[in-house]
Amino acid sequence: WGNYFRQALRGEHVRMDQWVRMRLRSILRKRHGGEGRGAGRDHIRWPNRSFEKLGLYSLVSARDGMVMSLRKEGAKC
Repeated sequence: WGNYFRQALRGEHVRMDQWVRMRLRSILRKRHGGEGRGAGRDHIRWPNRSFEKLGLYSLVSARDGMVMSLRKEGAKC
């Protein structure tokens, strides 16, 4: 999946990651009896770290890791 989107600019990955986390916060808010989108205090209640601990795949992290590995391979040549 990461390879499919590797041509995209980093900003696109950032926006997609943000949107996914917002949707997850919205789902969590609804499960706890709230309404609306995941915003405001939801960022304190469910910080990005909590999603990382659960194993949420991040396009930004995957892209950054791929770029670093490509740079290391280029340096070996």
